[in-house]
Amino acid sequence: MTHALLKRCAAAVLSLCSAVAAPAASPAEDPEARLQMALLLRADAERYEKGDGVPRDPAFAAAMYCRAARGGDAESQFRLGWIYAYARGVPRNDAWAAYMFKLAADKGIPQGVEMLKMVGGSAPEMPDCMIPPAPPPAVITMVNGAASAQGLVADPAQRARLFNTAPKKVVDLVKKLAPKYSVQPELALAIMRAESNYDPAAVSPRNAQGLMQLIPATAERFNVRDPFNEEQNVRGGLAYLRWLLAYFEGDLKLVAAAYNAGEGTVDRYLGVPPYEETRNYVSKVLESAGLTNHPYDAKITRPSPRLELIRKPRVEAVGLRRGR
Repeated sequence: MTHALLKRCAAAVLSLCSAVAAPAASPAEDPEARLQMALLLRADAERYEKGDGVPRDPAFAAAMYCRAARGGDAESQFRLGWIYAYARGVPRNDAWAAYMFKLAADKGIPQGVEMLKMVGGSAPEMPDCMIPPAPPPAVITMVNGAASAQGLVADPAQRARLFNTAPKKVVDLVKKLAPKYSVQPELALAIMRAESNYDPAAVSPRNAQGLMQLIPATAERFNVRDPFNEEQNVRGGLAYLRWLLAYFEGDLKLVAAAYNAGEGTVDRYLGVPPYEETRNYVSKVLESAGLTNHPYDAKITRPSPRLELIRKPRVEAVGLRRGR
């Protein structure tokens, strides 16, 4: 499959995710949307389990099947039980397998009954991954375009320093555009400062261009025709930030790392990648913005499929990837 076709497929999946998210209720609250999301997650899990167009990753497939199983997909519940029974990418655990096979059997999967007999004698025990993770502290979902009452506020001293050192023309442009993309101006200015130091003609060795240093692929992705047009460039950067905020559920450490190194790199390393440039960049952005989390609009895109692994303690996450 060509790269262009993969991009079109990904866009189609994101479009479907948006379609199933009802405006009045999140997927977690709407059973139908929740099940639709589970089916999408199962499809992703199958691809990584088989290496279909992506690198084969049984441990990641197991994590995706578990998310789909939590969403109520009986087939995913059965497959997760099979994974635990045969130690495919995760340690063998007959008690966890029995729990998943029973769930599947109760939903009418006949093979679940047979597999339950195979692991007979093991008392069913809920797998750890079936317990929904608690959201990280202070992460806020945008509701009808506005942050909840417990919205986050940037450190006043940092905010004043940022607004006073940036060129007035740039500050005015960001103040005008950022609210339209549900991005706090402090974040946009902090990214811009780290990227171009507010130079609209800046070009990096990697051909990142303009105030927010958009590489050609990102400019195309967010419909920026002239990256040296200040308003177009800022709009493109804000659109990308809005997408990253939804993808990483408001975690600015991950958002900043992804803006610098790409969201795929953050997913691959299960967090901020071990690049000195990226780590310094993240520290600079967070310090300048005076924020660590940010409101996000969950309707923009579904979260990173690796977010749960990223949030696990590092030793546990590395052990899962290695199948220990």
